[in-house]
This record gives sequence, structure tokens and C-alpha cells, in this order.
Amino acid sequence: MAGHNKWSKVKHIKARVDAIKGRVFSKCAHEIALAARAGGSDPAANARLRTAIENAKAVSMPKDNIERAIKKGSGELGGEGIQEVTYEGYGPSGIAFIIEMATDNLNRSAADLRSIFSKNGGSAATPGSVAFQFDRKGEIRIPMHAINETDLMELAIEAGADDVQNDGDDHLILTAPNELGTVANALRAAKLTPTSEKLISIPQNQSVVHDADTARRIIKLHDQLDDYPDTLNVFTNFEVADEILDQLAS
Repeated sequence: MAGHNKWSKVKHIKARVDAIKGRVFSKCAHEIALAARAGGSDPAANARLRTAIENAKAVSMPKDNIERAIKKGSGELGGEGIQEVTYEGYGPSGIAFIIEMATDNLNRSAADLRSIFSKNGGSAATPGSVAFQFDRKGEIRIPMHAINETDLMELAIEAGADDVQNDGDDHLILTAPNELGTVANALRAAKLTPTSEKLISIPQNQSVVHDADTARRIIKLHDQLDDYPDTLNVFTNFEVADEILDQLAS
């Protein structure tokens, strides 16, 4: 799968640090609220909500926060409803970005996004001007220890998956977007619990950065977009050349 290089490992380390700092709670709450809005507040009848709750528990999100997110998504708390929105933009050297957000204030989120791009040498783009460079896929993550790759490959492909890969920590099952739920349910029926089940955008071609200063600017932009409270996912087409990543890590 594109992007599973050293930069992928950097992102995994950052995700663990974010979990410790608690910033990941906001993303978990958004996903729980969206799942509850889309499929109801009963986890037993809503697979997306069940997965979102399991992910929140995995990072030690308090039970009260989880329950509040469910109520917000189901409309029990009143106020402005939370909405999913996708923004597109370009960073330094024309690096492409897709940002998926969950927000209760579209005007605020759009203004903040434009500001983040402009302060980091990039610019927001019109819908569709970036997305065509990416393929939309379903992604399911299963812990490596839960099943061996050969058995998982047989099970997942039979259920309708396109491919099974790994990134060192998890098995990654890739599906067509409309097959995501079907494959995930088949895995659950086989007593496998996904740690993540979502739609992702995979770049068709990677843009490799060979300059340390440019890499720093792109990573800074990526981090600010990813750290924005309303952000759910950030997809991009950049890779940092190994020799430059070594420089940045030293």
C-alpha cells in the first residue's frame, strides 16, 4: 500500500504520542458522533459505532466522553448537528492534501483550513481538483497477533476484499468502498475484531521530497492539519526520501 515507508512509521509514533496527550479523544468523539447519527445509538445494531467505541476504549477515552459523543450524534443533546465535510488543498511543491473533517460550524472550519494552508506555503483548492489523484478504498485493520496472513487472506478475499497487506502492527484489508461493511461483517463473524474500519484515499502516485527544508514545511503543514480539532483524516501524496528522513531524525 502506498506510503508505508519510514514516514508511515513516523506517523504511527506520532499517533501514539497524540493518544498519550489526549488529542486523539477529539477524533474519537467525532467518529462516534457521526456513526451514531448515521446508524443509530445502539452499538449492537450499528457496526460503525461499535468499532468507533472500541477504538475510543483502546486509547482509554473516558466512558462519559463516549456516552456524550453518542448523545451528540443521535441529537439527544440538541444544538447544531455535526456534519462530515471534505476539503482539498496543495502544500509546498504542489503536494496534494485531502482533509476529512467533522464539524458543527462549516464556516469556521473552512476559514481555519484556509488559514493553515496559507501560513504554511500552501493553498486551499476547489472540490475535485485534488481528489482525482487518489483512489478511494475501504480499509480494515486487524491486529497481527489475531490471525496469520495466509488464513486472513483466504477469509478476506472470499468475503470480497481486494487485497491484504501489513504495516508491521496490523493486517490491512483493502476493499472497494461499497464492500467495506460486507467484508468487515464477515471478519466479525469469524471472531475477528477490527481495530479500524473506514474509507481512505490512496495516492495514485507518490511525490518524493528530496529537500530537507521542503520536507520540514510539508510535515509541519500535515501536522497542523492533522492536529486541528475537527480533523478526522488527512491523506497526502508525499513521501520523504530515506536520506532526507534520516537527516530530519538526527
